[in-house]
Amino acid sequence: MRAIQDHYPPTFAHCYGCGPANPAGLHLKSYLLEDRTEARFTPDRRHSGGVPDNVYGGLIASLLDCHGTASAAAFANRARGRALGDDGPPIRFVTASLRVDFRRPTPLGAELLVTGRLVSLEGRKAVVALALAAGGETCAEGEMLAVELRT
Repeated sequence: MRAIQDHYPPTFAHCYGCGPANPAGLHLKSYLLEDRTEARFTPDRRHSGGVPDNVYGGLIASLLDCHGTASAAAFANRARGRALGDDGPPIRFVTASLRVDFRRPTPLGAELLVTGRLVSLEGRKAVVALALAAGGETCAEGEMLAVELRT
């Protein structure tokens, strides 16, 4: 199965967090699985926060941000009866707002599971509920308002 980001055209493939064409980026890969989206990422020492052996909050927000906009695009494609990467114009979203609630420290070196669930899709606006977990424990939750780019 190809990731949502693998369907991005070159003009949208340079994002630091999820762009496959950014050699210095995180290369987050998000997948549409029935009614939710999922991505996995394992942070290393470069992603350390102020508390030893834990991830800094900016990385957590970045992972939620990139996964959220990819999720919005996938949900919008499906709602319009389109397949990711089809011959139609790309459906891409940007973040209008992102709320992040940090629930517990996020450990370095553990595989993180980032999930998304569509809350609403109206016109060009998508609301996506997001969560980030390590070892089955929720470390952060959030909600994104994403807005579709006009093409």
